[in-house]
Order: sequence, then structure tokens, then C-alpha cells
Amino acid sequence: MENITFKIYSTIATLPENWDEVAASNHFLQTPYLQVLEDSAPTNMECFYLGIFEKDNLVGVLLSQYLDLNKLKSFGERDIYIKRIVRNFIFKNFASHVLFLGNNMITGQNAYALSKEIEHECLSKLLIDCSNSLILYFKNKGVKIHIVSFKDFYKQNATLFKKNDFKNLYEFNAQPNMIFNLNENWKSKEGYVAAFTKKYRDQYKRAHKKYNGVIEKELSLEDVSLFEDRINELYHYVAKNAPFNTFFLADNHFSTFKEQCRNRFKIFGYFLNDKLVGFHTLLLNGEVLETYFLGYDEEVQKNNMLYLNMLYNMTEFGIENNFKKIIFGRTALEIKSSIGAEPVYMSGFILHTNSFLNKYIGKIFQKLEPDLEWNQRHPFK
Repeated sequence: MENITFKIYSTIATLPENWDEVAASNHFLQTPYLQVLEDSAPTNMECFYLGIFEKDNLVGVLLSQYLDLNKLKSFGERDIYIKRIVRNFIFKNFASHVLFLGNNMITGQNAYALSKEIEHECLSKLLIDCSNSLILYFKNKGVKIHIVSFKDFYKQNATLFKKNDFKNLYEFNAQPNMIFNLNENWKSKEGYVAAFTKKYRDQYKRAHKKYNGVIEKELSLEDVSLFEDRINELYHYVAKNAPFNTFFLADNHFSTFKEQCRNRFKIFGYFLNDKLVGFHTLLLNGEVLETYFLGYDEEVQKNNMLYLNMLYNMTEFGIENNFKKIIFGRTALEIKSSIGAEPVYMSGFILHTNSFLNKYIGKIFQKLEPDLEWNQRHPFK
């Protein structure tokens, strides 16, 4: 550990030249994506980029995000009124300044990338030290960080972190990440559909029949710029009806993403009678396809089973482009399982900087976490 140090950067322009080489294993720790965050982060978010050095050599990169929840008008409007009021009061007064070590905008293990192995004993201490430095940075600006969250670790990494400097942190498992490990024998959508049981093959046929009249089109950068107001309108409808939100995307987010990341970011529009009625987005991350934000017109969604057809289209894109798995994220668990995704539980770690409140962080967190009841579907023979 004596040879391992870190440095905090607040702008992409100041990053070391070999940053992208070190971040080679994850496109969403590389500078094109980080530039998206810098140019179009949510209005209540501030991003930091941390370089991990062994002596003078950059051997790791880390993303951190600060969220000011005081700037949000709503945390989500789907939960019952009383629960929403209580949750909003607690967040505004005791948890409004949140520091994430990791990416709060993408589901999965995207906090850091390393060009050489660093033992978890060292890495866990390093993450704690990084968070303490950022807490001090904000303290010097007159901002008190309330909550620190170390976000999204797969079970093996979480277990190793827990044995070291994370042992006194509260470990939580939020809603599972729905992941679809694609069968390598599927070469086209026909192979995928043939693997369904009759019940789910009938569901596929019924959804496509309802889909009649909706036209899907991949959008170019020019298209995204042209339709951006409508894209944002559709996005906000879905986002506001989620059970919980800590941010809302900037109005220029999708066009900025497309401009910076080009073919690594795909956005597909859905048109009915020449009107944009829905969209979904995909992140191409090596052999992994990651779903991102989407939006839709509620009436078209109901009448044309638009969301389910989006899920099928994402899956078929993954199969036809030889991806090994698709990350579907944490929402709509049951319907995602009906198309083949399976739940993978990931761990996060959280602490409150108030030592008294931190004693009860587990009980508080459980009260604030949205209720979850769902039945996993098993669609294949």
C-alpha cells in the first residue's frame, strides 16, 4: 500500500494521457463516456475522476459522483402518498448530499478499472481513503456529505471487501440486476423464439401482433437532435413514474451521448403514424450489451405492448451482434424474466457520516427501499 496513491481530477482535460489504456476493460470509464458526464450530467450531479498510481504509473481509474438531492422536485411518484412524503422528508433533511463511489447512472460493477491486480485489502482501504478525501473537499466548500455509497459489486468482490476495510459498513442488496446470458447456439431471433415453451412463444407472437403499425428505426445523431424535445418528454414520463429517482437527465444528454460515443451508443425510435411514440437506448461495452434509459407514450404502450416489444428487440440485437450477455438493470423484474433475463444480486455498501444515524443505517435503508414483490418467470424449455 505504501507505493499506491491516488489523485482526484474534476475535468477530463486534466486526465493522464494513458487513462483510456488503463480503462480498456470498461468503455464507461473511458474518456468519451466521461466527457458525456462532464457535458451533460444531471443538474444535481458533479463528477470526479480518480487516478490510482503505483509510484508514478497509472494502474487504475475510478469514477465518483456527488448528488445534491435538494435540487430534485421529485424522487419518483409511483409509491403511495404517505410513504412518498415520509421518504422525501428524510432525504431532504438527513440524506440530501450523497457521494457515490461508482456510477449511479448505470447498473453493474462500473466503479473502477485496473490495469494490474490490486489486492482487495489494499483496494478497500483505497476506496475509503478516496471517499474521505472527497468528503474533506466538500467540507472545505461548506457542504456536508451525509451519505457515502460504494455502488454495485458482484458477490465475490463484495465478500472480499467485507473481509477488509468495508467490514464496518452496512452491506445492502437492492433490487436484483436482471442479466440475460445469451445462448451461444442462438444465431438469430428464430433460434431464440424456438427455445421458448409454448406459453412464452405465444406471448412473443401476441406481442408482435399488437406491435402492428409501429415502425422501429435506429436514430442518427441528426435524428436525435431533431427529436430531442420529444425524446425528453417520453423519458420524463417513465422516469417520474419510477418508484425512486436520485436524478433526472439533462435535456442535452442523449444528443451529447450520441455525439461523443457514436456507435457505442445506440438509440432506437418507435414511430406510429409518423409520430415518435417511444425510444430505447443501448450501450455497447465489449462483449456486454447494456440497456440504458428509455421512454414511451403510455397509450401506445398499453395498446401495442410497446415495452415488451422493446425488450424483445434489445434481445434480438444482442443475439444478432454476438454479445455474450445483456444487462437489463433493476426495473420491471417480472417482465424481463419472461423474455429470459435472470436476477443477479449485487451488493453495495453505505455509511452515514453522522455516527449516531450510522448505527441505524440498516433499519433506515430498509424503510426507504421500495417494496418488491415479483414472480420470476422461466420461459425456456
